[in-house]
Amino acid sequence: MMHQSNLIQALSAMLLATAMVTHLCAADPADPSETKPVASKPLPGVVPDPTHVGGETGSVVQVANLVYAGSKSSECFADHFLIRAENESTISTSRRFHAVKLSGDEIYNYPLLIMTGEGDFVLGASERTNLLAYLKRGGFLLASAGCSSTEWDRSFRREMASLFEDNEMKKLEMDHAVFHTVYDIDTLSAKHGEPRPLEGISIGDRLSVLYSQDGLNDTSHTQGCCCCGGNEITNAELINVNILAYTLSF
Repeated sequence: MMHQSNLIQALSAMLLATAMVTHLCAADPADPSETKPVASKPLPGVVPDPTHVGGETGSVVQVANLVYAGSKSSECFADHFLIRAENESTISTSRRFHAVKLSGDEIYNYPLLIMTGEGDFVLGASERTNLLAYLKRGGFLLASAGCSSTEWDRSFRREMASLFEDNEMKKLEMDHAVFHTVYDIDTLSAKHGEPRPLEGISIGDRLSVLYSQDGLNDTSHTQGCCCCGGNEITNAELINVNILAYTLSF
């Protein structure tokens, strides 16, 4: 368990209501996440009953946007999915990311870390140690190659191979639980043709790292960012809501 086990339990307590979404807002036809057919019905029975896990209903979910490799920041990843999760369910979120250094103990205050960027990078020894400890204690890492950056993809795979020598990233099939928490997502859609599958690393029976080589950044909901040359996944917002729900279910 993480240092903030009480916080994680409190957040888990909200997940029943999160998954039991009773009404979905009308889709904005201009929203790229709605350009492909994706089922949007909530699924009952996916998350534990709050009477069986501790915590108060007024807890606020906070998500960290990592600063890593010294000063490389996870910019150009939209936090709009936090707003969607709050508007369409009873999750209470901070509605904005919090910048957190991967090398610091503050990461243990957050159940979900966002890591993205472009270009090559190398993690420091303390960052690797801290990230591995965080994941083993129940944390979740959502990683995304900004604008489908091949250099960032290569660097991230190298870092994960270093951390998990005997536990390589594997393709996530669409029947994985992470695709069926709040939304029932059966397909990935992208800007140009068929997207590459999402990949993950599990610790025990729990998915701990989820990675998109094409990108789950949802840059249409960011300011000053444009994935002009990549093949970003266009239903990323729905997927990210599901990831948040999955994270809180443990």
